[in-house]
Amino acid sequence: MPEIPDGVRDVAGRLDAGAVLDILLITAAIYWLLLLLRGTTAMTVLRGVSVLLFGAFLLARIFDLSVVNWILERTITGLVIGVIIVFHPEIRRALERLGRTGWRPSLVRAQQEQSIEHVVRAALRLARQRHGALVVMERETGLQEVIDTGVPLGSELTPEILGSIFAPGTPLHDGAVIVRSNRIVAAGCTLPLSEAPLPADLGMRHRAALGISEGSDAVVVTVSEESGSISLASQGRMLPDVDEERLRPQLRRLFDLTGEGAAGELPLQDGAAPRSEAS
Repeated sequence: MPEIPDGVRDVAGRLDAGAVLDILLITAAIYWLLLLLRGTTAMTVLRGVSVLLFGAFLLARIFDLSVVNWILERTITGLVIGVIIVFHPEIRRALERLGRTGWRPSLVRAQQEQSIEHVVRAALRLARQRHGALVVMERETGLQEVIDTGVPLGSELTPEILGSIFAPGTPLHDGAVIVRSNRIVAAGCTLPLSEAPLPADLGMRHRAALGISEGSDAVVVTVSEESGSISLASQGRMLPDVDEERLRPQLRRLFDLTGEGAAGELPLQDGAAPRSEAS
């Protein structure tokens, strides 16, 4: 029977319950981070940085490059800070997800059902009229910073009011409407634009919808004034060309009103689908 090396024996001797817990926690954290970055531009950046660092360490060890070894050993802190800076949107998204409770009273759920119906009716009417629209439906993440960029309304949510806001030529039709429960909180709001690569036929309205969905758990309904198509954005994903048969069920699922026990996600990969129309 081959003899166990001393180094392996020393490591095994220090492997107690605390060390196992440490390994499991770090493994879970890395796995969760990779799931969070999957399908995003940040994942490509992470792969590039990993290949570069691995290659540098490998060459430094093989050829005993003392200067490269010295630089690599003293840049670990800087690399950690750099990762935080580069991936700060993903880190913020992860912390924001941790803060969600998923709990809503039955009264709020009833109001949400009514809100979804009003938004669906308004979107279908605006689509037929070829009037562009951008409706942001707040979930658990507060959107006060976005609300402050627009005009406070505090009005009841109805299809007629949404149609009036997005009618061409009105002062607020170019901005976004923020809906909270069954109220229109503000209109004419400015949304952060997504930096994700999008098809050339997508306009600023879709990019704004994707941008707010990347930084929050909001659900965004977009109507293209060019084609009259309806798109749905959530969690950095976009579902294009949504008709009435899909729009209502998707909204109910995203707001956890289907009885499945957890809010769902759009059935697409990150980014917009190629059939979306420019706004």
